[in-house]
This record gives sequence, structure tokens and C-alpha cells, in this order.
Amino acid sequence: MIKTASYTDIGGRSCNEDSVRIRLSDNGILAVVADGLGGHGGGDVASQKAVETLCNGWSGDVNLDELCESIQTANTEIRKLQTPTVKMKSTITAVCYTCGKCIWAHCGDSRIYRFKNNVLEFQTTDHSASQLAVYLGQITPDEIRFHEDRSRILRALGQEDELKIDTGSMDLVKGDKYAFLLCSDGFWEYVLEEEMELDLKRASTPGEWIRRMRRRLQARIPSDNDNNTAAAVWIY
Repeated sequence: MIKTASYTDIGGRSCNEDSVRIRLSDNGILAVVADGLGGHGGGDVASQKAVETLCNGWSGDVNLDELCESIQTANTEIRKLQTPTVKMKSTITAVCYTCGKCIWAHCGDSRIYRFKNNVLEFQTTDHSASQLAVYLGQITPDEIRFHEDRSRILRALGQEDELKIDTGSMDLVKGDKYAFLLCSDGFWEYVLEEEMELDLKRASTPGEWIRRMRRRLQARIPSDNDNNTAAAVWIY
């Protein structure tokens, strides 16, 4: 059984540069979240192009090469839309599942979290200057959330040099419950991992899970907070 929910919110900004889409096939699902980089201009166009390209290019199967090829195509398409003054860019996260097999891919600082039987067992690693500071021992992982270099992204669709994509795959164990959360940094900055896990245990649907986490976010954000977006996928 597959259940899903998603939302996107403009936050305190004048434009929503996040995009989210969930596409279903007869026996599978593709979920995508992208976050346009506002400092480069055209972030909303870039994130929409990224999501559109992946969803339109999905054959309905779980194929890691196909997924990576779609991301590279999105990178090329975004590059075509750039101008000398508008160097639009976007993060990307994607999770694809069908027939017991799951794959995922990401670039940037939007994240994918995977929970098994309500326990967090995996999360992607940001491609950011803040994450690099963690590798260098300058800050702890928890300090990424409000580090001074949080906005410096090291990989994104639309970049000029070769785009490297982080990927993963796994076979899901029959009888276990899996929950995937894809979200932009405007979401995970204000919702801690242990809170994601706690709200998952209390929720009866993906929509309720997201609503519980959004209540935490709304209680903490400043008036000028970033766009925030999340997609939840339950498989069991």
C-alpha cells in the first residue's frame, strides 16, 4: 500500500521558489521536491522545470540510470533558460518506488529522510558549505541549521561544471512500514529529526504527519521565513 501527502508554502517571501509533485503509476510512485536558489534569480522557474522534467521523463519503473539521466536533462534545460543576468538554479530530491524496490537521488540542500517502522534510519547529506564545515570538524551536524554559510550551496541544477548526483537504492522488506520525507531547507531548518520521528509515531496518515510537523514549524519561524515544502510517502 502506498499513501502520500504534500504541501508547499510561500512563507514570508514574495515568491514561492519551491516546487513539489507526486506522480503515481499502476504499481509505483515518483516524488520530487525542488528548491530554487533565490539569490540567482528565476528560482521558481528553475524548480518548476526540474520537477516537470523528472515527472515527464519517468517511465513508471525503478531505474537509477533513468532517474539520473532525467536529473542531468533538467540541469541542461535550466542552463538553457539562464541569461547573463539570471543564473537560475535549483536543488533536487527524488524518491521512486515500484514492486518492492526503492531508489533516490539528490543535489543541493533539500533533504530525503527515510524511516523504517517509525524510526529514522537514513538521511541525505547536504551539498553545502555548512556540511563541509561539519566534515572539517568546525561545527556539529545540528549547527548546520543556522550556520553563517547556510545559503552557500555547492551543487545545484543549473551549475556550469559537471553535475554530480548522490544516489541510493534498497529493497523494501515486506511487512515493514517505510516513510519517506522529502523537504526543502525552509522545512527541515525548523523541524528536528527527533520531532519528525515522534510525529510519525503519532500520525495515522501522511497528511497528519505533515500537519503535526508544520505546527512545530509555524511556532518557530520568523516573519520573513523562507518558502517551505515537504512530501511524505508511506509504503507498507
